[in-house]
Amino acid sequence: MTPVRLTWVQPEDLIAHELRQAAEDGRDATGIVSRWEAAGGTATPPHGGASTPPAPPRLRALAIHLLDELAEIPCPLATSEPTDLATIRGCLGEPGAEPPGTPHPSTHALHAAWLGRAVGCLLGKPVEKLPLDGIRAIARATGNWPLTTWFTARGLPEELAAAYPWNRRSAPTSLAENIDGMPEDDDLNHPLIGLLLLQRHGRNFTTDDLARLWLDELPAGRTFTAERIAYSNLLEGIEPPHTATHRNPFREWIGATIRADIHGWTNPGDPPAAAEQAHRDAVLTHTANGVYGAMFTAAAIAEAARVKDIHACLRAGLSVIPPRSRLAEAVRLGIQLAQEESDFDRVVDRLHTALGAYHWVHAVPNAALLAAALTHADGDFSGSICRAVSGGWDTDSNGATAGSIAGHLAGHPDALPARWTAPLKNRLATTVAGFDGVGFDTLAELTQREVRRA
Repeated sequence: MTPVRLTWVQPEDLIAHELRQAAEDGRDATGIVSRWEAAGGTATPPHGGASTPPAPPRLRALAIHLLDELAEIPCPLATSEPTDLATIRGCLGEPGAEPPGTPHPSTHALHAAWLGRAVGCLLGKPVEKLPLDGIRAIARATGNWPLTTWFTARGLPEELAAAYPWNRRSAPTSLAENIDGMPEDDDLNHPLIGLLLLQRHGRNFTTDDLARLWLDELPAGRTFTAERIAYSNLLEGIEPPHTATHRNPFREWIGATIRADIHGWTNPGDPPAAAEQAHRDAVLTHTANGVYGAMFTAAAIAEAARVKDIHACLRAGLSVIPPRSRLAEAVRLGIQLAQEESDFDRVVDRLHTALGAYHWVHAVPNAALLAAALTHADGDFSGSICRAVSGGWDTDSNGATAGSIAGHLAGHPDALPARWTAPLKNRLATTVAGFDGVGFDTLAELTQREVRRA
């Protein structure tokens, strides 16, 4: 009988990712690399969540030891990339003048935001994990480049289908010919969990409240990368915020960002409050740039309730994160390139050249692409989601966040083209208890209730 091989949690897989993380944040791990490779390990991370053969006990024990040893190496970027909220705020300088009044977004705007998140996610699902060249080749071969509508297998040459296979879990429910409602995805599960968190604990929730809610309501098999590590750490009795740092090489990836929308939606017109709320959520699983991605997104969404200007939203997002951090620098780069280049393919090529050394799920390159897509599309809904997905990297997550922000700016579900919204049939599938089959109009009403309750 073949033993179950769990992905994202095995020490022999984590060590390669942690070595990559060390290289990114400037820790010298050359000696550890040598010892690991001399023992028979590999410093090349497995692709995606792919399984590798179980390591022998000796090698697994060494991986555990080296992971702990790596955690003791000081990070030279700690000053410019803190995780503690007070220190983050200390990096920001004097706050600007508080805008007059508190806007109250309509239920229609929240409906459009929920719908937009689902549409953008669904657009990116079939090409998640594909390289940029593959996304472009598939879309061109089916007459859909520049990207303007759903991906399809109709008319796709067999050789391309073989060279760039669709995401095997997503294609049956996310290609144009297969869409029948919104299928389950972690990019929608986590906003549902965030809504539950606010319903049960209000906006003064603690990170511990979120941890307990995960154990009660979030199936472990629906967590990935940093979230799965943190979940495993909770089961081992490790408490927040150590859940984010204990043998967790994914702590700067995109997972906290996909949980941030609810914090922006429920803090309309108040980017600092949205960012603080997102921070309490994010530190369960992430540190530094992984946390900044969530704070940036929440703040940008909060600003969308006050001004219908995507560029002001992006400035609000930047205003709450350390300006010398790699994520802030990447966002500024994405905005700059989008302003310089009329051809978005050229923007994407330059981003991949500058940031392609990062893992495709890392928060830094994905934040840059998100900012570039929103800037280049000037807030237009279809342009925003299509640019975000066509740029590669974490296609469904970037599409989801772009759709959420652009949908919120659109202000009404009827402002979103029917070719995007009709196939969803106002129905969301999920394993989060109590929400399977829920409509996006209902989710908007429940979110509005949390806005008013505060």
